[in-house]
Amino acid sequence: MCADRRRHDSASGLTGRISAGPDELVRREVLRPQLEFEAEHLLPGYLRLEQVLLLEYHRMGLLSTIDVATIAPVLSELDSETVRNLADAAMSDIAFTIERYAIERIGDIAPAWHVDRSRNDLQATAQAIYGRDRVLDTVDDLIGLGRAAHQLACREIDTMMPGYTHSQPAQVASAGFYFSAMSAQVLHSLHRMDTVYASVDTSPMGAGAMTGGELDWDRTRMARLLGFSSGDGHALIGVATRDWALEATAELCLIGVSLSRFATDLLTWSGAGYGFIDLPDEFSGISSAMPQKKNFPVLERLRGRTAQLAAGFVGVVLGQRATPFSNTIEVSKEAGTHVPLVFDQAGSVLRLFTAVLAGLRLRTDRLREVCETEYLGGLSLANRLCLDAGVPWRTAQVIAGRYIVAAVDRGLTPAEPDAVLLEQVGRDAGFEVTDAERLLTQAFDVDKALSAKRTTGSASGQSVRAMLNQQAADFDLVQQRWTARRRRITAAYATTDRLLQALTESTDLQEPPRDL
Repeated sequence: MCADRRRHDSASGLTGRISAGPDELVRREVLRPQLEFEAEHLLPGYLRLEQVLLLEYHRMGLLSTIDVATIAPVLSELDSETVRNLADAAMSDIAFTIERYAIERIGDIAPAWHVDRSRNDLQATAQAIYGRDRVLDTVDDLIGLGRAAHQLACREIDTMMPGYTHSQPAQVASAGFYFSAMSAQVLHSLHRMDTVYASVDTSPMGAGAMTGGELDWDRTRMARLLGFSSGDGHALIGVATRDWALEATAELCLIGVSLSRFATDLLTWSGAGYGFIDLPDEFSGISSAMPQKKNFPVLERLRGRTAQLAAGFVGVVLGQRATPFSNTIEVSKEAGTHVPLVFDQAGSVLRLFTAVLAGLRLRTDRLREVCETEYLGGLSLANRLCLDAGVPWRTAQVIAGRYIVAAVDRGLTPAEPDAVLLEQVGRDAGFEVTDAERLLTQAFDVDKALSAKRTTGSASGQSVRAMLNQQAADFDLVQQRWTARRRRITAAYATTDRLLQALTESTDLQEPPRDL
């Protein structure tokens, strides 16, 4: 180890290439806002990285145990307010600010500290740590929404409701069937988030500026100490891309698309023309001019905010599109400004939707009334005409449709079968329909509409219960998988802390413990 400990002169600047700091306009419009965000959100990641760097320099013999014991406590003192106060003297750059703080506090600092280092992979890794934390938090909110939908589906499994196609009443369904679709969609999104996590779970540390380092950096060891599953990928990709940002915002955009459609249904069903659902007063609004109204603006907020998820994703795409495949500020910072906004909005949407589902109340009387007054058994009647009366399928469809039109014209409800009318419609089509009253009764019996379904994944009570049971097991597995990921990060940080503590407490120790 070199014994020459010359004091770093901060007045000499951070680079020999330029002689002046940033223009005040650039500092105010660009650098200071970036620094504010990084001091608030990325500083913990940067400090973790500095800890791992200390361990790596020690492993390579470039820092002594005393060096590590001197630098580590100083870095642990840094907080966001200190970074903000010192940043102007360090080109408003968080990495330079951390470095300057340590130099000023220690003075006679080890010359090899930060040798062979680049801000490119340092910044990319700090951003990945941030993205990883945001993905984990978002998944927690997503699981919460999925379980809320699942709980609602279980509660309303026997609640009949009309199903709609093309905005028209189509078939008898159940509320349990509908909301089990929401929980299934959430599970689908959770499975896709595994791919997003795989992207953000890779450490760029050791990629250097773009072509790797000249020292024998142990990238795998550094990645493990930071809680990443891997860290030996292509150096250029490590600093040139922010694939995790693209993939995370893309997935949140897709989640928003699905949730906007569920929100649209709830908005529609809350209207007076439907009157299917109600929300507690705490989630409702009023009209200043029309006192009779009870509005549900939270549903409008939900649907509106899902649009911001799509807008943020497009912003990340356009920010990266047509840029050189190398480290650029456009990709690493400008395009990245949309990422926290998307995560913030996604978390808000998921938490609000979870609360809505928890407070949602269905008007079962109104739902059943529609099932009983609308001719939702048209398909069943056509099936029975074909299978029981021997009418060719397409003709059976025609007969069923003509019967319903004629019945409606006469003011008949589905509960008032007119066998004579069906027989006449059949004869007009060239077929004798026998046992017409039984066919009509079976086709339009609301209570038997669901049990008539036979296929898996259908709206029958048996099928819905089976799906909900499987979903419950799936949610448990998903929860376990993501909990394990959090624990791995916590364990990695604990290992890093323990290794540093061992060095700072024993200046006789020449090599760090080898337990990774």
